[in-house]
Amino acid sequence: MSLESTKRKFGTAPVFFTAISTILGAILFLRFGYAVGTLGFWGVICVILLGHAVTIPTAFAISEIATNKRVEGGGEYFIISRSFGLNIGATIGLALFMSQAISVAFYVIAFTEAFEPVFNWVKEIYGYNLPRQVVSVPAMLVLSALILKKGANLGVKALYFVVAILFLSLLLFFLGKTEYSSMSDFNLWNADFRNTDNFFVVFAIIFPAFTGMTAGVGLSGDLKNPSKSIPLGTASATLIGMIIYFFIVYKLAASVSSIDLVENQLIMSKIALGGAIIIPLGLAASTISSALGSVMVAPRTLQALSIDNSFPSKRLNQWLAKGRDSDSEPFNSSLITCAIAMVFVLLGDVNAVAEIISMFFMLTYGALCLISFLNHFGSSPSYRPSFKSKWFLSLIGFFISIWVMFKINTLYAFGAVVLMSFIYLFINRYHKHRNGLESIFLNSLYQFNRNMQVFLQKAGKRKVREWRPSAICISKDSFERDTAFKLLNWISYKYGFGTYLHRIEGYYSTATYQQSKEELDRLINGFDKIENHVYVDTIISPSYTSAIAQAIQLPGIAGMENNMVIFEFDKENPGKLDVIIENYSLARSGNFDFCILGSSQRKFNYKNNIHVWIKSSDTDNANLMILLSFIIGGHPDWRKADIKIFSICKKNQAIETREQLDKLVISGRLPISNSNIEIILEQEDIPPRQIINKKSANAGLTILGFRGETLKHEKSELFKGYSEIGNVLFINANSQKSID
Repeated sequence: MSLESTKRKFGTAPVFFTAISTILGAILFLRFGYAVGTLGFWGVICVILLGHAVTIPTAFAISEIATNKRVEGGGEYFIISRSFGLNIGATIGLALFMSQAISVAFYVIAFTEAFEPVFNWVKEIYGYNLPRQVVSVPAMLVLSALILKKGANLGVKALYFVVAILFLSLLLFFLGKTEYSSMSDFNLWNADFRNTDNFFVVFAIIFPAFTGMTAGVGLSGDLKNPSKSIPLGTASATLIGMIIYFFIVYKLAASVSSIDLVENQLIMSKIALGGAIIIPLGLAASTISSALGSVMVAPRTLQALSIDNSFPSKRLNQWLAKGRDSDSEPFNSSLITCAIAMVFVLLGDVNAVAEIISMFFMLTYGALCLISFLNHFGSSPSYRPSFKSKWFLSLIGFFISIWVMFKINTLYAFGAVVLMSFIYLFINRYHKHRNGLESIFLNSLYQFNRNMQVFLQKAGKRKVREWRPSAICISKDSFERDTAFKLLNWISYKYGFGTYLHRIEGYYSTATYQQSKEELDRLINGFDKIENHVYVDTIISPSYTSAIAQAIQLPGIAGMENNMVIFEFDKENPGKLDVIIENYSLARSGNFDFCILGSSQRKFNYKNNIHVWIKSSDTDNANLMILLSFIIGGHPDWRKADIKIFSICKKNQAIETREQLDKLVISGRLPISNSNIEIILEQEDIPPRQIINKKSANAGLTILGFRGETLKHEKSELFKGYSEIGNVLFINANSQKSID
């Protein structure tokens, strides 16, 4: 069974309503009054802002990751396991599942508070304190029966109903008035911030309300379009929930005295219109909707863990992963979730584990923010999310998550870390074959290593898991033209890596060695005037061929193998072309991509576009040409330029070619508009060079492809005849690159 087998049936609404109903849940009704009474208006505002300093970066991080690659079943677990590896993912996933399962019990127990008038009446009439399990156990049984029988589909339908009641109760709360509010002169300027020593005590009580913002992410495997629904539903619920919090805090502070706020758990019922009925009803609706959200999400996390064989028993994994035949609902995982929740409902009080739940949620949020930051820092060309957060937001979210963990309860924070460490060691013991870390760390290490190598002038060696350019350029004309260095610097700015070798012609000797040191200093001092991301060195060699043979054996600057060689010639004086062509076979013998830059006396016009010309013969070259245009265009020099793709093809291939390019741009999430793709029909009486010269006369950079077989026949003539255009980059790919 695979995650793709799950039937996808939901849109954005269930994500939003699952999240918002948990955000505006039991803690809002039961604890916000106490929080305002204890800390004052501005104190609770600070609590909300600090809490959302964690949840907003996390919501943005989830949105970003979800729009880069499809998020399958398991929500947060899927994201973490596919970024940090299955073993670390399973460790956090197990803790996340237990938190979600216990949260079901937490909300069911909170549901019983809606019956407080009934409990008070029984005590007053009969003098008997009814145990809360009288309500919570039957409620848990009914909830379990519904979710096991009907699954998430019924859960979502019920969710709409209870959310409607929830919003009605909040509306009547805002419409209500009290005698205190009519007599009070409360305003924002005379509001206070008191009892600062209790700030984190209150924060620990309130924070679980904020954790609801990821509740809908666990439905990812049931969504028609997760990359749309998760960002829209999660981010909107988080922001709307925060705004509603602000208004509720203001209403509470303006309507009731601080003493009443602290002493009366259901103080909202004293404010709302018809509060004696509508607020307990709203509390019941909020707790049931939160419980529904958790009981729908937790089984999907457990099912995803089982599909990844996270448990030591193969039979257990198969049993938990199995979905119901009729609708693919995770019946067995739902059964386990309901059983765990029932255990804690029978205990009657989950306050002892409430802070541990917060710890695991904090670890999850911190991990999600860290993943987003590492993806930004790693700058892989394959990381092209439609929704883009900021790296500093993700980093702030990560650090605040860890800091708040220890501020809430240092002992519990250490306990959570130690427990998860033991879980990881246990999983790693029986899954030794699985990689503990994935390319997310390697990409970040490559970036870090690249910058360190530029500073320390050292090199390392390590394999890469996905293609990115690691180019080496050899030139003896460094002090005459800097076009080759500029090209390499654009490639190396963010997505790629580059080594620039200035060739000194001659045999290695004391004199040439001293010359190399002096010229290297000149180069480094000259290149320091610009933002340089290229490793610069010199190479002493009696011939161009021997220099190439030495250079292509050097390790890449970032620790990965070089995979591209860049040559350069003067278009107005192309005498150097012959020696470049002579060494084509030598460079290709090492499976390098082969690039030749034709330098023009015209300077690069960065405001003009980058033109990519694709011919029918460019089967292997096309993807590399497009990727390099994207990578070069990512440099700030080209921020005002667009990428334009031209394809010359036969008339009967025009429609198919257009569809292929449109599909490639959309699926590859490339920043190329539909209007910047132009199909040009071949004309027997007009050679392609003439068309290119006309169309790209003012282009900032023109990229063309060529085949090795054509090079053998046409030699240097292949690169001539482009006098009307400026700088031209000719590309011959070693293999077809993937854009996905």
